Formats: sequence, C-alpha cells, structure tokens
Amino acid sequence: MIAETTIIGIDVSRDWLDGFCLPGQMRFRHSNIADGHIALVAMIQQLSGPFKVGFEATGGHEWVVWTKLAAEGIVAVQLPPAQIKAFALSRGTRAKTDRIDAELIARFMAFRPEVGRELPDENLRILRTLTTRRGQIVDMRKRLRAQVGARKKQGVSADVETLDDDLEDVLQTQIETLERRIETIIAQVEPFSTKANLLRSIPGIGPVSAAMLIAELPELGRMTSGEAAAMTGLAPVPHDSGAMRGRRTIAATCAVSGCARRNLS
Repeated sequence: MIAETTIIGIDVSRDWLDGFCLPGQMRFRHSNIADGHIALVAMIQQLSGPFKVGFEATGGHEWVVWTKLAAEGIVAVQLPPAQIKAFALSRGTRAKTDRIDAELIARFMAFRPEVGRELPDENLRILRTLTTRRGQIVDMRKRLRAQVGARKKQGVSADVETLDDDLEDVLQTQIETLERRIETIIAQVEPFSTKANLLRSIPGIGPVSAAMLIAELPELGRMTSGEAAAMTGLAPVPHDSGAMRGRRTIAATCAVSGCARRNLS
C-alpha cells in the first residue's frame, strides 16, 4: 500500500513561517530565522510517510528556508502567486491572513500537485542574485538622474553637482563590476553559455537581456514559445462571449516582466 503524501503549505513572510498540513489539518508557526528553519525541518522529519512542502514566491523571503529544506532532502516547491490567488477566488475565499494563506497553499498543492518549481542549482541562484542586484542599482541610477535634473532646474551649487557626479560614478562602477561577474559565470557554466549564445543570436537581445532571461526563465529550452509567452504574461488573453469578440490583453505574471524594465535601462 502506497503511503499518502503529507502536503505542507507554508506562508512565508519576513519574520514568520505559518504552515498548514494535509491531511490532518495541523497548523504551525516558526520564525523565519535559522533557529526557526531548524525547528521546521525537525517537525517535518517527524512526520510519517512522504511529504512535500510548498510556498508562494515572496520576493526572496523564502530562499533561505528553501535552501535549508533542499539541503535536508525535503522536497519543496515555489508556487506562482497568481495561480493561488485564482484558486482562492474560485473557492470564494476573500479573507487574507497568514493562517488562511498557508491553508490555501496546501489545498492548492492537493488540487494541482504538478505545479511548482524546485530550488534552482547554486549557479543559477548566484546568477539571479547578480542580475537582480544589477537591476536594483540601475533603478538607483535612474532615480539619481531624475533628482539631478530636478535640482538643476532649481539651481544648485557646484559642490552639490560634484557630489551627484561622484555618486553616479560609484553606481556606474558597481553596474560594470556586476556585469563582468555576470559574464564570467555565464562563460564558466556550460548550460548558461549555450543558452546565452542562442539568445544573443536573436536580433535585439544583448548580453544584459540574455542574462536576465537565463536567470529568471530557467525553463527556456524545455517549453514552447507559446508556453513561454503565457508564463511571462505576454500571451494575448481572449475575452470572447457568444458573438462578442473582446479585446485581447496581456498581463505580466512573471518576474521577467518586472526585471526587464530595470535591467534594460
């Protein structure tokens, strides 16, 4: 007889890990720090039979605990927030708390067990960290330039202009340093370099765009063009009913869409 898999949905916030288990409907809460991660692993390892952990992508709060779970041999997947939100609406769930979200995640995993992304390998995590940081510094430079433009209209002293120029030089140096590190890791990791060469052969895609796509869409090469468009929110969504043909729209659903605005600046 095959043992039933225990599904563990975890709502990850900056400070807490709120969980819900199926079957059994057990709830738990651990702190989102090293001690809490150790306690979570110990609790999961006490469960009988196979188990699977899932949590939403939360902008990075889940990465440390995700790495810890993977290191302990615990299957853990990152789930797309848009699908969980749609699942909640389909159930008529309007309230939102950490406890409710944890239960929703667990029930979504039971409903769609095939959905979820396992922890990327270390090289991909490093590349993603570098491309994300580059995008953040590009944002900082963009804001600085806007502030400099506004100050020039108001009239500023030469000393302030010098400070602005120095700060922009620092940001530019950091961007160039990150770009060199990104180029190095892509060149050193064969799957990355192969993808990068293919991507750069496409008109309009340069080193920065290629690095961002490799970091944020590791599924490239294993999906069709239509699947890639749907995953990034670039596939037109029909709005038809009977004889009415509505306007096709797109809606960004992937980190690539947000990263593109920063990294391509």
